[in-house]
Amino acid sequence: MERLSTCELREKNVVNICDGVIIGAPCDFEFDLKEGRITAIIVSGSSGFLGLCRKNDIIIPWSKIECIGEDTILVRMLPNEYRDFPADKNKRRFYL
Repeated sequence: MERLSTCELREKNVVNICDGVIIGAPCDFEFDLKEGRITAIIVSGSSGFLGLCRKNDIIIPWSKIECIGEDTILVRMLPNEYRDFPADKNKRRFYL
């Protein structure tokens, strides 16, 4: 099994293979504390003054990741899947 650090994941561009759009680079990750694994990558949306009030983060469930390459993370998401994933009580979001 190949291992990557969260720092290495943050350096990659996320590309949607459904439409070829570069979504951005992961800025945060969502973890399942009980399972001890990453459940989603979060690509930053627009931010407010000095980057304090982030809005419209794009939450990409780990299950939507097709491939993690040397420079990119390929995901398969339809346009209506970009936002509003239900929160799970067992998951906590950590901002790195």
